[in-house]
Amino acid sequence: MSTFKAIEISNIHIPKRLRAVEEGHAVAIMSSIYEVGLIEPITVRSTPNAKNGAKPYTLITGAHRLRAVEMMGEPKIETLVVTANAVDAQLMEIAENVFRNNLSAMDLAIFIQSYRDIWETKYKKISAGRPADINSANLSQLISEEQELGFSAHVADRLGLSKRSIERSNQIAKNLPVSLRDKLRGTPAADNQSVLLKFAKLAPEKRTKAAMAYDKAEGDIAKVFDYLEDSKKAKPSKQQQILDRLIDGWGRADKKTITAFLKHAGLTAEKVSK
Repeated sequence: MSTFKAIEISNIHIPKRLRAVEEGHAVAIMSSIYEVGLIEPITVRSTPNAKNGAKPYTLITGAHRLRAVEMMGEPKIETLVVTANAVDAQLMEIAENVFRNNLSAMDLAIFIQSYRDIWETKYKKISAGRPADINSANLSQLISEEQELGFSAHVADRLGLSKRSIERSNQIAKNLPVSLRDKLRGTPAADNQSVLLKFAKLAPEKRTKAAMAYDKAEGDIAKVFDYLEDSKKAKPSKQQQILDRLIDGWGRADKKTITAFLKHAGLTAEKVSK
């Protein structure tokens, strides 16, 4: 069930987003709103019991639109209030961004991987031999597509991209360290799948050094790879190679894997942060 409603902006909690709000994009949307109004409302879910400062609504989609209206000084914004839990909300956020095709190649890769991870968290891993135990007609249709085509083909069909391109995106999302993503975001390299794939195919010990090489090369991608190639001459010790692989794996692990690792090591997230 969903309803349209004007809501006080101060009553909307904004959770951590996969894609940060870009002020320039919000300013452009603000200009459009001044001219033609807010054509598409943002999407929120009711969260009266959430521990987020007693704000009764949580944003699902429309962070840039929300920021634009906030910059205009408006106290309220038009919303579509939907019934959804936290996982459903994540799927909706990712789907809106992925299928609008307005992401860089790097962010698209990250969103596609997140889309799959969260989907499989909610519905379990989709496989050809899975029993038909879900009643939703829409979900059954999507599962049928997954069984017939595979996840990459399913998403490729929605995006109008080739299956091979989606598979490359998955490789980028899995192998690109967070530290390097942060360096590349907002640069031309972030929208160059060939460059991103070249980074993703590096050996783990080189991937962990890529962000430092990027700083050393002052953003010159050709020099980054030159520095990484030069570093090969000084072969690291066996223990250093193990450490590099651990760092690389940590940067690519999801929350569930990190929690399991900390438990195995007898640690907690609180102890690590200290």
